Amino acid sequence: MASLSPSLRSFSAGRRRLLLPSSRASPLSSRPPTKRLAFSVDFGVISLTGARPRNLVARARSSMAGTATESGRKKVEVFDTEEDLAVSLAKYAADLSAKFVEERGAFSVVLSGGSLIKSLRKLVEAPYIDSVDWSRWHVLWVDERVVPKDHDDSNYKLAYDGFLSQVPMLPGNVYAINDALSAEGAADDYETCIKHLVKNNTVASSESGFPKFDLMLLGMGPDGHVASLFPGHPLVRENKKWVTFIKDSPKPPPERITFTFPVINASAHIALVVAGAGKAGVVHAALGNSESPDPLPVEMVSPEGELTWFLDKGAASKL
Repeated sequence: MASLSPSLRSFSAGRRRLLLPSSRASPLSSRPPTKRLAFSVDFGVISLTGARPRNLVARARSSMAGTATESGRKKVEVFDTEEDLAVSLAKYAADLSAKFVEERGAFSVVLSGGSLIKSLRKLVEAPYIDSVDWSRWHVLWVDERVVPKDHDDSNYKLAYDGFLSQVPMLPGNVYAINDALSAEGAADDYETCIKHLVKNNTVASSESGFPKFDLMLLGMGPDGHVASLFPGHPLVRENKKWVTFIKDSPKPPPERITFTFPVINASAHIALVVAGAGKAGVVHAALGNSESPDPLPVEMVSPEGELTWFLDKGAASKL
């Protein structure tokens, strides 16, 4: 994948478990165990997976009790630095890749834009660059700006430059939008693409009838938006379409396509990756005992499978 190849084209056509500290490094790596200031929420139970200041633990217990939902498991991990977060995220993705490749022969991964791609940088290093079966990865985007693929606003370009061009992934397994179409046309085309992938079992199907992606990697905006689903926008309530479009995005560029919440929440695993003190207030709102009648979009992420928050110390500073 040395260049923006034309072949990288659009397709047009609960068990309760406490997490215990690990005393060993990953069997795939000689890297020492990641330093983490971590805790987990599992049906309202918080288990410590590293040493944390007593007052921070107390605040976490009071602000996060009961945040798990009946539909799946929710875990929160807080790391001392963003570097440690990236190390753990790479192992998390690589372990899931090995699991699904063994079980299904394919691994469907959904990416978002923003700083999420930077947090995937450890996947292009040893041991993962050589140990992951990249030929089985199938990559899609949870949302995309309707711009040319070589435009600086393109989530595809961001992922290509920072990740995809550095791993031996099959070009035909990377599903970009058709940027020659209108926003509405690109959304319909992308939904058709996903339906084809479900039909041929590349992507699993959930009991609810929506596609069940193996891993969805999400970032979060400073206003609490995920994908291109923004606070107060009517699209957060869309529950029929798999992929829809927006022409009045409050964040430029205005025209985008986006997965809807039923598709996001049908995922087997979601990693919500947030770093930086600038998002600490929204993280607190999302993981606290909010009773707002208008939840933030990030609060509406509630997968049928497992949700794991990856936070650095700055993002978790108000918990």
